[in-house]
Amino acid sequence: MNEPDPTVAVYLGDTRLDTDRHRRIGMPEAVYAQGKTTEQCVRIVAAMLEADDAPVIVTRTSQEQREGLAALSPEAAWSTTLTWRHAEARDSKPVAIVSGGTSDHPVVDECAGVLTAMGVPVTTHRDVGVAGLHRLVGVVPSLQSASVVVAVAGMEASLATVLGGLVPVPIIGVPTSVGYGSSFEGVTALLSMLSSCAPGITVVGIDNGYGAACAAFRISGDR
Repeated sequence: MNEPDPTVAVYLGDTRLDTDRHRRIGMPEAVYAQGKTTEQCVRIVAAMLEADDAPVIVTRTSQEQREGLAALSPEAAWSTTLTWRHAEARDSKPVAIVSGGTSDHPVVDECAGVLTAMGVPVTTHRDVGVAGLHRLVGVVPSLQSASVVVAVAGMEASLATVLGGLVPVPIIGVPTSVGYGSSFEGVTALLSMLSSCAPGITVVGIDNGYGAACAAFRISGDR
């Protein structure tokens, strides 16, 4: 029989909740729903809501999981991300999230939902990819005053490189698994961003809106 770990505040038999994480690093533990049953998700979120007053974030949910979690009255839903008990909004410059195309919508929402739950102001600029460069040029002035820019793009993912030559703030590239032909489910976009000729771009993994949000949170100021 598995014994409870005395260093973990909440032990649920198959899950050990790190309820001290928010105090330690300023960010709560998030629930990654993929691979979990609906019942597990509901049990974990209910325990987190009872354990402390930190924001609660669940990512990568299925429709069935969202229906089950609805009984716990989430504060907001962002595509496959659900959030509860948002932190007080910071009085600070926003994180700007920019997407190459509408197909990147779920990754943008994951990033925006996580940041919002943690109290970070967010602006989003969707479908401004470089195939129609005039669309991107129109939003550059607002990006220059952001604290961080998150560039979400699939295909050849040149959005991050173009932004790297236009805005002075930190840029986090999020390659997505969107693309035709030899996109290799986002590998081409990932390698393109990693090979960028624009200096100082940080890159997270494919479709990792959550990871980009956490990086932007750490970069953007007070926690």
